Amino acid sequence: MKQGYVHSFESFGTLDGPGIRFVIFLQGCPLRCLYCHNPDSWQVNIGKQYSSDELVSEVSKYKNYLQNGGVTLSGGEPLVQLEFITELLGKLKEAGFHTAIDTSGALYHPSKQKQYDALLEVTDLFLLDIKHIDNTKHKELTSVSNTNTLEFAKYLSKNNKKMWIRYVLVPGLSDDKADLVELRKFIDTLNGVEKVEILPYHKMGIHKYEELGLEYPIPHINEPSQSQIDEANEILGGVRNE
Repeated sequence: MKQGYVHSFESFGTLDGPGIRFVIFLQGCPLRCLYCHNPDSWQVNIGKQYSSDELVSEVSKYKNYLQNGGVTLSGGEPLVQLEFITELLGKLKEAGFHTAIDTSGALYHPSKQKQYDALLEVTDLFLLDIKHIDNTKHKELTSVSNTNTLEFAKYLSKNNKKMWIRYVLVPGLSDDKADLVELRKFIDTLNGVEKVEILPYHKMGIHKYEELGLEYPIPHINEPSQSQIDEANEILGGVRNE
């Protein structure tokens, strides 16, 4: 039985998939998003270790509350612990839970096709975080390319997996109208997209940078206005390819 590194839990989540969710935040992330609000989740191989059975036992305490919801793996980046989460999600499905993963897809690679095929078998929904459609801007925003993310989206589409696309709207960094239009065009090529969620940038994680002795990268950027959010929703919202 494999061991996984866990950052934290949320036992009554309402923002990470349908219904009420038990959210398991896993440790480790290869991205360095300028707006990240969990910098304490970056480092790998730290945090509390759990076996898959221990986590299923923990989740099962809340089963009555999760009848119309389920379990979501978030992070950090869950794909850092690919083999562990595949084992965990398999056991959660056996226990009758709806399963979801919140991921950037940045670690996806066809060389691990069999492993990802196994992951798809035990995952009901993917919350796919596309940080930016423009590769250069994506690198500036996250420190990595968006190639794997977009390939992962195509892979999920090919396999008719259910997706919610998530997009963090940051004024001056990810709110350019032309980029939003290009992202919409890409989303329209995908099968299985049930919704597109605009996540307005916020500064609620600044205190964590201070606690870790890190400099917050974008203190000068304010949260988006309602009009900026509305414009993004007008372009990205809705589903035109079901």
